[in-house]
Amino acid sequence: MSPTLRRRKGCCLVEHDTLSHFGCCYRILPGVFQKAPGIFLFSPPALRDSKEVFRIAKSDEPRINEEIRCATCRLIGVDGSQLGIFAIRDAQRVADDQGLDLVEISPNSEPPVCRVMNYGKYKYEQEIKAKAARKNQAKVDVKEMKFRPKIDTGDYETKKRHVERFLAGGAKVKITIMFRGREMAHPEIGLNMLEKLAEDLKDVCTVEVPPKLEGRNMHMMVAPLRPSTKPAAKPAEQEQ
Repeated sequence: MSPTLRRRKGCCLVEHDTLSHFGCCYRILPGVFQKAPGIFLFSPPALRDSKEVFRIAKSDEPRINEEIRCATCRLIGVDGSQLGIFAIRDAQRVADDQGLDLVEISPNSEPPVCRVMNYGKYKYEQEIKAKAARKNQAKVDVKEMKFRPKIDTGDYETKKRHVERFLAGGAKVKITIMFRGREMAHPEIGLNMLEKLAEDLKDVCTVEVPPKLEGRNMHMMVAPLRPSTKPAAKPAEQEQ
């Protein structure tokens, strides 16, 4: 089936009458490639007669300007005001008159919601915010210490010191009690050990995830206590 052709702002948008052929449309842009959801892009005149077509994968970004497919939209102005229901051509004209973009912010609404904005500036501000959030996000290190239900006192104290060292370094610690064979008949032994460990470490940690039996293992997660505020020093008495 032959495609239909319509022009807009120096480019040609070639659309198939049926989506079953390629499930896409073609856009011919003068000398540039532009990313857009669900379209094929190629540049004339070099590729106008070429059969080679470059497919651009669908993007998570919203559709803007001529990429918007709906016939009508609910339009929001650049200042956030509700402008009402517009034909998409009229909404685009409102954005064009202000030198701004028409952005489809809610495509699943009925009708879809579009907003007039400077999309390039909006994307830049969002990237700056995301970068700052990633920079400020604290990376939490999680260590693991494994115990056996029947552990002697010396091994218990050694492993407890390792847990204390991990906590002092700011890491959370996953405590695992490993059961074997008939030990599974007495899970209370592992529970008692985890409760004893939590009691022994109460001055340096808090139990974030209480003991829980999963398969042949029992787990407990502990996290370091937040630094407590040191009591203020008493002011020195002034000499009389």
